[in-house]
Amino acid sequence: MELILNTYGVSLNRDNQGFVITSADGRQRIPATSIKSIQISRGAQITSDAVMLAVEQEIEVLFMDKAGNPIGRIWSPRYGSISTIRKGQLNFTFSAEAVEWIKGVIAQKIENQQALMLLFNADNNALTNIDKSIRRLEDYRNKVSAERGDIVHDIAPTLRGWEGLASKIYFATINAFIPPQYRFENRSQHPATDVANALLNYGYGLLYGKIEGEMIKAGIDPYIGIMHRDDYNRPVLVYDVIELYRIWVDYVVYSLLAQNVVTDEYYSVKPDGSYWLEPLGRRVLIQSFNDYMDETVTIKGVTRSRHTSMKLYVQSLAQKFKNFDL
Repeated sequence: MELILNTYGVSLNRDNQGFVITSADGRQRIPATSIKSIQISRGAQITSDAVMLAVEQEIEVLFMDKAGNPIGRIWSPRYGSISTIRKGQLNFTFSAEAVEWIKGVIAQKIENQQALMLLFNADNNALTNIDKSIRRLEDYRNKVSAERGDIVHDIAPTLRGWEGLASKIYFATINAFIPPQYRFENRSQHPATDVANALLNYGYGLLYGKIEGEMIKAGIDPYIGIMHRDDYNRPVLVYDVIELYRIWVDYVVYSLLAQNVVTDEYYSVKPDGSYWLEPLGRRVLIQSFNDYMDETVTIKGVTRSRHTSMKLYVQSLAQKFKNFDL
């Protein structure tokens, strides 16, 4: 399980080989063996003893900002093979195989968007221009697959342009499947200008943290990107890999919105017009997303949880990088 501390005043301490959560509602003890990760938001506290137990048990500790993005991480020094894989990772970045890899990532993202539009259309039987949108996305997916270049840097601007146009069509189309009060014209990130984008941003932040954690455990350097290479001091490889899995966040968020369960208690609107999730909204989204990630599904003939599928993909990526350690 993932231990999430996002309520002001809650604290986490150590009790032998377990953790004790203290809040206004009382105390709760949880064995360390049942915890996979600990997420801490502003206003919550963790003691050094609890941190030491997490390190001993190889439990990652993430410090999250109010948008759900990880801003700090503590992990065990026993995660290994970083130097070997990192050398290959650098070699891979400038290889022809990296070109095919990033094209495959973006093409898969667009295919995922098409699949989600079809799924919501089948469930809601809504009258939309979905067929036209899917054909337009297919055109961009074909363009991505057909693009040629010796290194990723040569084709990155073109790929980003097509990816952005496809996403704009996707969000405009899928908006038809949610209640009118939640619809938005454009994606807004920093900050969100509506509750739907606030939910998406927080969900993507959760996913960033999960992917970065799996990379660190696998020995991959998250700061060496393939297409996202120009941002200073950012885990840019996470921004590349997350494109394969954004659809999971989209599904959870749009399902919550379509069910009309989001109330004013889920979020607040600041004087500048920005939208931020409140504790109830964060709690519902985190639980919904974690349940979705832990759900067992069959992918390419193999049955496992979505989280396990993502973890194994990152491990396979580490092996790919290792093979480039020339």
